[in-house]
Amino acid sequence: MDLCDKQQQQLSLAKCARQRCNEWIFRDVPSDITIEVSGGTFSLHKFPLVSRSGRIRKLVAEHRDSDISRVELLNLPGGAEAFELAAKFCYGINFEITSMNVAQLCCVSDYLEMTEEFSKDNLGSRAEEYLESIVCKNLEMCVEVLQQCENLLPLADELRVVSRCIDAIASKACAEQIASSFSRLEYSSSGRLHMNRQAKSEGDWWIEDLSVLRVDLYQKVITAMKCRGVRPESIGASLVNYAQKELTKKSSLWNPSSQAKVDLLSGSNGHEKLVVETIVSLLPIEKLAVPITFLFGLLRSAVMLDCTISCRLDLERRIGSQLDIATLDDLLIPSFRHAGDTLFDVDTVHRILVNFSQQDDSEDDMDDASVFESDSPHSPSQTALFKVAKLVDNYLAEIAPDANLKLPKFMVIADVLPTHARTVHDGLYRAIDIYLKAHQNLSELDRKKLSKLIDFQKLSQEAGAHAAQNERLPLQSIVQVLYFEQIRLRNSLSCSYGDDDPKPTHQSWRISSGALSAAMSPRDNYASLRRENRELKLELARLRMRLNDLEKEHVCMKRDMEKSNSRKFMSSFSKKIGKLGFFGHSSSRGSSSPSKHSHRTDSKVIERTCASTE
Repeated sequence: MDLCDKQQQQLSLAKCARQRCNEWIFRDVPSDITIEVSGGTFSLHKFPLVSRSGRIRKLVAEHRDSDISRVELLNLPGGAEAFELAAKFCYGINFEITSMNVAQLCCVSDYLEMTEEFSKDNLGSRAEEYLESIVCKNLEMCVEVLQQCENLLPLADELRVVSRCIDAIASKACAEQIASSFSRLEYSSSGRLHMNRQAKSEGDWWIEDLSVLRVDLYQKVITAMKCRGVRPESIGASLVNYAQKELTKKSSLWNPSSQAKVDLLSGSNGHEKLVVETIVSLLPIEKLAVPITFLFGLLRSAVMLDCTISCRLDLERRIGSQLDIATLDDLLIPSFRHAGDTLFDVDTVHRILVNFSQQDDSEDDMDDASVFESDSPHSPSQTALFKVAKLVDNYLAEIAPDANLKLPKFMVIADVLPTHARTVHDGLYRAIDIYLKAHQNLSELDRKKLSKLIDFQKLSQEAGAHAAQNERLPLQSIVQVLYFEQIRLRNSLSCSYGDDDPKPTHQSWRISSGALSAAMSPRDNYASLRRENRELKLELARLRMRLNDLEKEHVCMKRDMEKSNSRKFMSSFSKKIGKLGFFGHSSSRGSSSPSKHSHRTDSKVIERTCASTE
C-alpha cells in the first residue's frame, strides 16, 4: 500500500470516527474544545478529557490565559480510531476491549498519559490487565495483537507489548509440544516406554497461525522459540510454510524452467529478498530439519534476487553437508547472468561440491585403527561419496551439450571429488564423450587433458569396447584402452585354468570398492591389503616397462599411419582385434564367460553412452 492510499484510508477512518462521535457526545452541552487527529476533528468538552488524560490537562493548563479551544495531537498511535476509544473511556461510555484493539489502547493511553496518577482504574491499567490476564494465555490472540502492533512500532515495542506476546507464543508452543510428546509415549511388548514416531504430532498446530505475521515480527517469534527449545523439525516446518505464504512469486523463484525471470528482476523484489535472507538466518543448524529441495529452492531465489554473499554461502554449506540425498534436478540451478553465460550456474555447484569434499576430508581425518575396527564395512562418508560421484557424473552429462560451457569449468567439476570416489568410470566417460561430441573444435591438447580425467582401467567391458572405437578420443587414450582390455582378457583366461595355474602371470590391479571380507577380522584384512599393495607395486613396475615398449610401438604405428590413411588403419585395427574376442564374450572352451547378471548395470550405462555418441 503506497502513501496516497494510506492517507485516504486515514481520512476515511477519521470521517467515520467523527460521525460515530456525534452519536454518543453530549448534545445539550456546547463543545468547548476541538481535537484534531490524523486529519479528523472531534468537538468535545474539556472536563471529561482533562480528568483522565494528563497530556490534554497539561496542554489546557499551558494555555489557560488564552482559553485554548483547538488542540492538534500529532503522531497519535492508532490515529482517529484509537483516539475515539480513548475519548469514549473519558466520557464513561462502555466498549469492549479485545485482542484487535488492546495494542492500540496500550499505546494511545501512554501517549495521552491516561495513567493511575490522574485517575483510578484509568485506560492504561485496564488495557494492561487485559493483555496480561487474557491475551498472554492464548496463542492465537497473541498473534492477533502482534499483527496490530505492526502499525504501532516502535511505541508498542517500548511498552513491551511485542516482547510479552512473543514470549507467550514461544512458551505456549513449547508447552504444547511437550504435551504432544507425552501423548505419543506408549509401552512396547517388552514393557519399555518408547516414543511412537508414527503417531501424528498435534503440537505444531501453531505453524499456520504464525504465517500471517510480518517478516520482522516472525523473525523475533522464531528466535524466541529456538531459545525455548522448540524442536528443529517444527521450526523447519514453520519456515517452509512461511516461505510458501510470503514468496508470492515462488513459482518463478523456485521453478528452474520458469520464464518469468526478466519480469522478476526488473520489478520490485525488496520484500522477497528480505524474506529469503531472514529465512536463511533462521534455519536450524541440525541436518534434515528442512528438506534439501527447500534449501535448493532458497538458493535459486538467493541467486536470482542477488541476496548477500553470506546468505548464499550459508545455503551452499548446508547443501554440501547433505549432498548425498540430492537429485539431479536439484543441482540444475539456472544461470541468471548475461546472455552469453552457461545455461546452468556451474560456479555455484562447484562451491557446493567443494563444501562436500571438505566435509568428507574432515570426517575421514582419523586413525587407521579406528577405520579398520569399525563394525560396518562402509563408513557413511564413503557411501555418501559414491552417491555424490554418481550424481556429479549425471550432472556433467546434463551440462556437457552447452555450447557456452568452457573446458576449464567442465574439468573443475569433473575433478573436484577425490580419486577414490569413483569405482567405475563409465559415467564420467559418457559425460566426457558427450562434451567432445558437442565441442568438436577442441584442440588435440585439450582433448588429451580431458581424457586424462578417465581411468580407463576402471571402465566396464562394454564401455571399454566403445572407447576403443571412439574416434573422438585421442590416439594415446585408445592405445591405453586396448592395453587394459588385453590385460583384462589375459586375467580372465588365466583365472579360468584354476588349479593348473594358481598364480597367473598378469594380475588385475583394479581395486574393489573397499568392502571388508566377512570371513576375516579387520586387522587380518588390513595385513592382507598391505600385502596386496606390495604386489601391486611390483606389478606397476612391470607395467611401466611394458608401457615403454608400447610407446616405442606407438611411434612406429604413427609413422605407418601417416603413410596411409590413419583413420582407416585404426578402424581396421580395431575390427581385427574385435574378431579376436577382446571386447566380447570369449568363445574359447578353456575360458569361462562373465556372468550376465554382473554386467547388467554396466550394459545399461554403455547403451546410453552409445546412444549419445552415435
